[in-house]
Amino acid sequence: MESKVRSILIAGVGGQGVLKASDILSAVIIEAGMDVKKSEVHGMAQRGGCVTSHVRYGSRVYSPLARKGDVDLILSFEKLETLRYLDYLKEGGRVIINDLEVYPPSVNMGEAEYPPDVIDLVADHVDTVEVVDASEKAARLGDPRMVNTILLGVLSRHMDIDSAVWEKVLRKTFPPKVVEKNIEAFHLGRKD
Repeated sequence: MESKVRSILIAGVGGQGVLKASDILSAVIIEAGMDVKKSEVHGMAQRGGCVTSHVRYGSRVYSPLARKGDVDLILSFEKLETLRYLDYLKEGGRVIINDLEVYPPSVNMGEAEYPPDVIDLVADHVDTVEVVDASEKAARLGDPRMVNTILLGVLSRHMDIDSAVWEKVLRKTFPPKVVEKNIEAFHLGRKD
């Protein structure tokens, strides 16, 4: 019997580690014995533009892209990016938001304002919204680059994959000098 295909959309801006996070997530899913397809869009990523990755998994997956209204979970590395992709979330879906504002060029140039109530706007449309201050957690670890690993830890709480599988993949992914710090970051996200 084939398991239902689940879809996760990871969204953020260039330089936040969205693509690295989706690579790790895909490797974890494969290590757990499931089929996975991944697609990424990173247009102006080097200039702080939008970056997204669709990760779809199950016993058999035929397409890497989720349609609007089919995503089970949005993992957003930046608040405004959550709003940009909210129409992909299915009814009853879950949103995990990093409590971080990265102003797009239009805001920096004074042509637009960053919405002050992004989380409220999301909560008006989604039943389950989890807000995480991953930047603060990474600062506690002494390394702001740990944000994406912390967010993967948060995500892992909503997936039926043992933490030992995640640790195994993290050990394969990172060089020895930063492996233990990334595992610590993963568990910091996982425990809340």
